[in-house]
Amino acid sequence: MAGWRCRGGPVPRGEPHGTGHRWRLLLLAWLSLGCGVGTAQDPALGTPVWVPEPPVPARPRRQPARGTWGPWGPWSSCSSSCGDGVALRTRRCLRFTEEDLCTGEPRQYRLCQLQGCPGGSVPFRAMQCSLYDNKPVLGTPARYRWVPFHGAPNVCDLNCLAEGHNFYYTFGRVLDGTRCGPGSTDFCISGRCLSVGCDGILGSGARPDACGQCGGGHDTCLFVHRLFQGADPSSGYFGYMNVTKIPAGATQIKVTDKSRNYLALMTSDGRYMLNGDWSIAWPGPYEVAGTRLQYSRAPDGTESLEAPGPTDEDLHVMVLLQEPNPGIEYEFWLPRGHPQPSRGDASPLRQPQPRGAGSPPPQELPVTPVPILPSQPRGSAVEPPPRSPPGRSGAGAAAGRCGRCRPAKGRSQRVRHFCQSDFVFQGRILARRFVGQETRYEVEVKTPYRHRFPLVAREYLWVPNTCGCPPLREGGEYLLMARRHVNYERTLNRILLQDDGYARPWTPREDRLVREAARHCPQPRPP
Repeated sequence: MAGWRCRGGPVPRGEPHGTGHRWRLLLLAWLSLGCGVGTAQDPALGTPVWVPEPPVPARPRRQPARGTWGPWGPWSSCSSSCGDGVALRTRRCLRFTEEDLCTGEPRQYRLCQLQGCPGGSVPFRAMQCSLYDNKPVLGTPARYRWVPFHGAPNVCDLNCLAEGHNFYYTFGRVLDGTRCGPGSTDFCISGRCLSVGCDGILGSGARPDACGQCGGGHDTCLFVHRLFQGADPSSGYFGYMNVTKIPAGATQIKVTDKSRNYLALMTSDGRYMLNGDWSIAWPGPYEVAGTRLQYSRAPDGTESLEAPGPTDEDLHVMVLLQEPNPGIEYEFWLPRGHPQPSRGDASPLRQPQPRGAGSPPPQELPVTPVPILPSQPRGSAVEPPPRSPPGRSGAGAAAGRCGRCRPAKGRSQRVRHFCQSDFVFQGRILARRFVGQETRYEVEVKTPYRHRFPLVAREYLWVPNTCGCPPLREGGEYLLMARRHVNYERTLNRILLQDDGYARPWTPREDRLVREAARHCPQPRPP
């Protein structure tokens, strides 16, 4: 290092032997503080040590100023006097300097839909072509009549075919609001073909999410995707089995089965819409629950049900078993906050009475599915057979003889029914339907007082007669005490109200009395 200098002073050398190591450390520290970028090297210190200068902070670059848009102006009148057209609104760019620019479009177009055009009206594009009828073009005195030509590359040019000839001529661009082609839902704006977003704005690109919310990112809905692997019972039962309930409001529904079994579909009021009562329907489209359902069946037995939704009522998916179930996959979307489909006993309409292959045919009027079924009012009832005046049922009711109803009343009856019932609740009767020799009520559960098994907002309540005992009218609210009924084959799981069961019109007094009855029987055990 002899003769090497750094700005600020000479390098010390010639130290006594005992102080060499200390001088080397001081030298290294002095170099790092007093010099710029340099290399300190000594045989005793090993590899060179680089001492960098601290970086000089860069000056922030000035971002170019941006202009600011003013408010949107009002929408113009529609470009058409009937049918579909477009409306326009504009905005101005407020510039601070000549260099300031606004990002975005100064014009915005939206779809406007008016009442349909009368028969015989001239289409918009044809009207534009007809403006050049009998006028000289191509530099010749020849005159032509012009009609739209749709085979040219640019669909937003006014391409018109000379009627009776094999050539067409382009008269510039079509007017804004002209459809891009016959049957197209897109419109030409400034020579560009733009699609209409779900917000009605052309070129916005807004699309509905899976739940139908415009511009949503699927955060407004929940995705339900499950595999049903329920097996036939050990008793060898083959027939209809419940798979799941698809709640009202569901969208993007898809159910798939890969077996020789058959998918079936039932509405909440017990009507089969597909493959019901051992009658297999043809593949094709069906109108179900306010949406179009596509039913497909491949030669290998693979079936699928697909519907865009949203549905306007609950649907029960079932399977008609012919062989062990290998698994049924189903999926759909629900609006966020919508209760998800429950399983087992929590099925909202308790199970829709599946039947085995050996069961007798149903005594209710069958509904054979026909493609494109007309929608029917919810809760419609089949007229019951002729019968005697309402009265007490039992064996006589099954034979068509009804006596006088004897409703349960009194404190002792109230306490006995309360303690022995699986379900005690206040309910409103939504609909009634006669099924064979029984009556089925669709009930809205208002206030549950006692339930040993799951009880949800809507249930089916079965009465084993058609005599009107106990007397329940549609639209009325009652205090109901019923029991759970599961048959030996475990193909039925329902809420049963005996003909002599406790069913009285709900009043604040009944509410007080039933709460007092709860103190006179032991607490219900968990199921």
